[in-house]
Amino acid sequence: MAEWLYEAGIGENRAALVADDRLLQARIELPGLRAGTVARARLRDRGTGLVELEGGEEALVAPVPAGLPEGGALTVEIVREAMPERGRAKRARAVPSDAAPAPGPDLLARIAATGLSVRTLRPHEPDLLEQAGWGEVLEEATDGEIVFGRGALRMSVTPAMTLFDVDGAAPLEPLAVAAATAVGAAIVRHDVTGSIGIDFPTLEGRAPRQAVAAALDAALAAGGAGPFERTAVNGFGFLQLIRRRTRPSLPELLLADPAAAALRALLRRLERVPPPGTPRQPVTRAMAATLARHPEWSEELARRTGVVTRFETD
Repeated sequence: MAEWLYEAGIGENRAALVADDRLLQARIELPGLRAGTVARARLRDRGTGLVELEGGEEALVAPVPAGLPEGGALTVEIVREAMPERGRAKRARAVPSDAAPAPGPDLLARIAATGLSVRTLRPHEPDLLEQAGWGEVLEEATDGEIVFGRGALRMSVTPAMTLFDVDGAAPLEPLAVAAATAVGAAIVRHDVTGSIGIDFPTLEGRAPRQAVAAALDAALAAGGAGPFERTAVNGFGFLQLIRRRTRPSLPELLLADPAAAALRALLRRLERVPPPGTPRQPVTRAMAATLARHPEWSEELARRTGVVTRFETD
């Protein structure tokens, strides 16, 4: 039976949907403005729709209410969270709203809303997340290599879309069908949304291409990934898929700041070290710089473990 595993971690919250010892979905939540948040704001730039929320966050609102001058107050709802990208971030998107201000649902509320059982994990308990393959999924998200029975996928995150490239040996039709199932499972597992491109092997004839598309549809439906729109597989083996974009995918979160992601994963491991804990821990210069920006992370580790860990640059 499927069950959500949830951890309130240091610097991030985590959840995984697990069934029959298989990790079906992996989710990480970082602090920040959440989708579904309704907040008061002031219009800063009519031309771009830039607004500043009461908490100081910025978003782009569309449409801008008619007659609202710059500096004017309005209420907005966040419909897409900020999207991290290397070197810059896309601002959150919002729409005008008449609702009362309220925070958007956090990760725990969202997984509870699925109606499935939720188990909250503690550091002193068996590491059920890791047993289900949490580390392997994080590795998939960061290096993009996904192996399936007949071949392998290469997942690449770009500013325009997430791309999946299929590699494997002939015969090509069963390879492409198996790859479609693997891509659908990966999209669900990593919460990939927005524009998605899939480069399948080139197949001759309409029927084989339709079989590949049908296998992808079935895998997405099995993972509850709807609604979505897609093209047919064209003569060159390419298919494009669109899913509603509300928050960053797991690869986008991890690749936007690899040092911070690695540090949070390290803190998770340090939490689980039995007494006397880890008084000294080597880290990279990039991780040390991240710790300097987030001193509350090492403070929280000390509070949880009772050990003050000294992080040393390796």
